[in-house]
Amino acid sequence: MKIRNSVKAIIIKEENLLTIKKVSGDQEFYILPGGGQEHGETLEIALKRECVEEVNTDVEVGNLIFMREYIGKNHEFSEKHRHVHQIEFMFHCKINEWANVKIGVNPDQDQVGVEWLPIKELYKFDLYPKEIRSRIIGFFQGIENNVYLGDIN
Repeated sequence: MKIRNSVKAIIIKEENLLTIKKVSGDQEFYILPGGGQEHGETLEIALKRECVEEVNTDVEVGNLIFMREYIGKNHEFSEKHRHVHQIEFMFHCKINEWANVKIGVNPDQDQVGVEWLPIKELYKFDLYPKEIRSRIIGFFQGIENNVYLGDIN
């Protein structure tokens, strides 16, 4: 199987983090906006496209904040994701048109909404990858983290 590149947006407004709300079966969870890089796209172009598709807005892509690997066979969804190996690049992004934020023109499967989660309360939510919650809280507080997070979920 090929290694897949993915891009994610870390968008913060007034102490809240923009997330995609998803439902799969009886599980409700959240992820960062973003998705797969297509052939011929830069990471920046891929992230801009994904944000329009999922949250209906243009973003200004800033600095690379985190990078993680996800090797599915090593995590809780190993049965379903045993052949998945993905590298996610997470960028700090800004939005100029806040009023436009809503489900976009081409949402993810199982996407049911767009929600702002309070950063100080991220541990109360099933935000994946779960280990990113402490990193985003630290980033918001100005605490430096390693960019490379390893194989986390």
